[in-house]
Amino acid sequence: MSSQTKEKSTLREYAEAFIIAILLALFIRTFVVQAFKIPSGSMLPTLQIGDHLLVSKFIYGVKMPFSGATLIPLKDPQHGDVVVFKYPKDRSIDYIKRVIGVPGDTLEIRNKQVYINNEQIEDPHAHFTSPAIMRGNPRDNLSPITIPEGKVFVMGDNRDNSHDSRFWGFVDQKDILGKAFIIYWSWDISEPLLSLDRLTSIRWGRIGDIIH
Repeated sequence: MSSQTKEKSTLREYAEAFIIAILLALFIRTFVVQAFKIPSGSMLPTLQIGDHLLVSKFIYGVKMPFSGATLIPLKDPQHGDVVVFKYPKDRSIDYIKRVIGVPGDTLEIRNKQVYINNEQIEDPHAHFTSPAIMRGNPRDNLSPITIPEGKVFVMGDNRDNSHDSRFWGFVDQKDILGKAFIIYWSWDISEPLLSLDRLTSIRWGRIGDIIH
């Protein structure tokens, strides 16, 4: 075998390995796990701005990449799941919130407190920044609504500062990208990226935290 032939063979092997790596990465991102970064404070204190999460994409089933149709169903979103989904008002944007209501639930909010089927729920993740009650505002008071099939009702843990289902309605289950399950990195993104302050802002104690 000539040196030129060997060189072509080596280049072909590298090209094949590169293509396989790209396809494997796309497969993992599409069907297995995806990274997500917290850009706002709507999930404080559970999730902080600058937390980087991994999202399990197969926990609710195997879905078609573009349509969101479920090929192999596994389980439905449950009360309390922290999910990443396509924002209903602009599906090019991904949101993260907590599932509060599932299909069949009748949900109501009375003076900031959530009721499901006329019973006040345990809501340990809810965080309020103000005791003030806003009358006639869905933030603090919402008339009873029943969650339809194929939909969920979501809210941010930072209840007084979250743009969620109280304001724009339900999330279609086919638009749920997955369930957030672990923080793999965390730092203060308000600091310049290439600065000592950004490095010293790393939140080592949050890395590896399981998301509940």
